[in-house]
Amino acid sequence: MLGSYRAPAKDIELVNPPPDSVSQIEFSPNADILAVGSWDNNVRLYDVNSQGQSQGKAMYSHQAPVLDLTWSKDGQYVFSAGCDNAAQMYNVQTQQAQQVAQHDAPIKCIKYAEVPGSGPVLITAGWDKQLKYWDLRSPNPIASIALSDRAYAMDVAQSMLVCATGDRQIHVVNLSSPTTIFKSIESPLKWQTRSIGCFPSGDAFAVGSVEGRVAIQKNYSFKCHRYDIPTNSMPGTPAVAQSQHVFAINTITFHKVQGTFCTGGSDGSLTFWDGIARTKLRTFTCKELSNGDTDARPPQFGTPIVASSFNHTHEILAYALSYDWSKGHGGVPPAGQNTTKVMLHPVKPDEVNKKPKRP
Repeated sequence: MLGSYRAPAKDIELVNPPPDSVSQIEFSPNADILAVGSWDNNVRLYDVNSQGQSQGKAMYSHQAPVLDLTWSKDGQYVFSAGCDNAAQMYNVQTQQAQQVAQHDAPIKCIKYAEVPGSGPVLITAGWDKQLKYWDLRSPNPIASIALSDRAYAMDVAQSMLVCATGDRQIHVVNLSSPTTIFKSIESPLKWQTRSIGCFPSGDAFAVGSVEGRVAIQKNYSFKCHRYDIPTNSMPGTPAVAQSQHVFAINTITFHKVQGTFCTGGSDGSLTFWDGIARTKLRTFTCKELSNGDTDARPPQFGTPIVASSFNHTHEILAYALSYDWSKGHGGVPPAGQNTTKVMLHPVKPDEVNKKPKRP
């Protein structure tokens, strides 16, 4: 941690958030610049300082909703993908954007990674059931893989790439052999995959679904973002037998130093986990986060958390609150009632530090 850092008392709201649902947020790997992609077809960039203060920096547009984004390793470029079947590359210094990839259907996932023997490569996966690799010096993909179904979530760490598809398959690719699927496994979770994240070590991954459950590749899963339904409206009353509110796991974000991770759900809560120790570190509801209040209390279901990202020093966790499309177009908030916010949470050591090993 930086010695000069002074954590704010509570989470701070990002200035001028998008007017529509957020699809993805991602901090630059080497500067406090936050990229925010949204359903209003735009990617916005914000400067954020160590106190959580922010200001708009730049914006560029797609022809349809933006679904995902990622950064180059040097932080010079932002890459974004969306429902216009295209991926764009935005130069932060020149503020120029250009198309760098194309699919036959919306591109749901995009990552920038080092591929042994090929160097830095842009990787896209779409609803056309294709995963493609792009050398940015060429307009055509340098390789592609046929997926079993539409791509729903993807992540990369070290030489491991994992891509979850609509048929509950998880495809694992060793980037040392990028044109073949190393193995395909059925998701250990029963319902639709919503999010996936690789451990920074590149030897395991976590997958989250709409059923309020997370599975770790190392053969165990646990329930989260679900709550017992009380027999009446009074908090603390016994629950109806075998009856729970169940919420989707929309985002899984790893702390690249500690190897711990956080999950954000449609219930509007954020939870930090030590996946190796199988331990919950801390849970916050949106009300607690915004008030700086961490007292235990019954969850107050709020606006879904749909995306999250640590900054490069891991002192700030940004998380986005917005409609998550779980109820389709009919669930969109009425005009004038946009609930979209992006919040900046000061990270505390007890939230993210691994539990010490038991003797």
